Amino acid sequence: MEATRKEVEDKYDKKKPFSVVNPKRPFLNRKWTTLDRRNAAGILFLHVLGLFAPFHYNWPAFWVAFTLYFTTGVLGITLSYHRNLAHRSFKLPKWLEYSFAYLGVQAFQGDPIDWVSTHRYHHQFVDTERDPHSPLEGFWFSHVTWMFDSYGLTNKIYPKYLEDFEERDAKRTLSRNWFVGFLKYGRPKNVEDLQKEGFYRFLRKTYLLHPIALAMVLYGFGGLPFVVWGMGVRLICVLHAAFFVNSACHIWGYRKWNTNDLSKNNWVIGLVSCGEGWHNNHHAFEYSARHGLQWWEFDFTWWVILLLQALGLATDVKLPSQRHMQKLAIQDKITSP
Repeated sequence: MEATRKEVEDKYDKKKPFSVVNPKRPFLNRKWTTLDRRNAAGILFLHVLGLFAPFHYNWPAFWVAFTLYFTTGVLGITLSYHRNLAHRSFKLPKWLEYSFAYLGVQAFQGDPIDWVSTHRYHHQFVDTERDPHSPLEGFWFSHVTWMFDSYGLTNKIYPKYLEDFEERDAKRTLSRNWFVGFLKYGRPKNVEDLQKEGFYRFLRKTYLLHPIALAMVLYGFGGLPFVVWGMGVRLICVLHAAFFVNSACHIWGYRKWNTNDLSKNNWVIGLVSCGEGWHNNHHAFEYSARHGLQWWEFDFTWWVILLLQALGLATDVKLPSQRHMQKLAIQDKITSP
C-alpha cells in the first residue's frame, strides 16, 4: 500500500532516524527504456572496473585518483554545479566559472544544464511525489535507481510530454545525456540562464566525449592502473558521495531548522562530500554559499570559496542573515555562522 506525504510526516520524529516507505514502482518489472539500460550499464561498468583496483595499484595511480576526486567532485560538482550554477550562491569570472563547470563534466553526473535542472526541480518539489529522487519511494530509488526510471521522471516533471517520450523511445531518438533535463528534449524551463550560453549548450551536446577523452589521456600516461583508479575508483567515490546526499541526508541525521521537507544534517556525508552533508542547513538556506554553519560542521568547499573571495575571484558571496536563521531555528538560541 502506498504511503502518502501525511503518513510519512506522521512517522517523522526529529530525534530518531526516519524509515522511508517501499518503492512504488518495481525495479525490474517496470518498463525500461534504451536510455535506462545505457545508464545502468554505465554505472555497472564503473563498479566492475573498480574491482580491478587491488590488482592495478601503485602510488601514482592512487594520487591521480585522489587529485581527480578533489578537482571533479569538489570543484566540479560541489562548488561549480551546485553552489555556483544551481543556486547562484556567488559569482565567478566567466573563464573560471567555465573551467570549474568543465571539471564537473568529468564527474560523470551529467552536463551542467541537465544537473542544474534536476537539482532545481528537487528543491521545488522536495520530498513529494514530484521530487525526481524522492526518498518517499525508498532508499535505493533516491540513491541511484531513479536514474533508470525515465518514464517515471518524465511523468513527474513533464507529464504532457509522456506520449512524445514514448514515441521517441520506440524510435530510439532520445538524448544521450543522463538526468531529467534530457527528457525535456531541449526545453527545460527552470535552467534558461544556462541554456542561453553557448558553452553550456556545447557541453550538453558533447557530454560523453569528455570523460572518454580523459580516460584515453590517463591510459596514455599511466596505462591500465591510471584508468582503473582515475576513472573507476575515483568515479565510484564521487558518484556515491553525491548519491548519499540525495538518499541518506533525507533519512538519517539531525535537524536544526524548520524546513518543509525531511532533510537532515549528516556528519559522515558532510566529511566525505566536503560539506554537502549539512543538508538541513542547505534546504533551510539554499542560497547560502556556506553549508556548514557551525564551526564544527566541516565544509571544505566553503573554505575554497573563502580563498577565491580573498583572491578577488569570488564575489557576491551569499550567507543567511541572523534574522532568517532566527526565523527557521528549531531552538530559540542559535549562533551566527
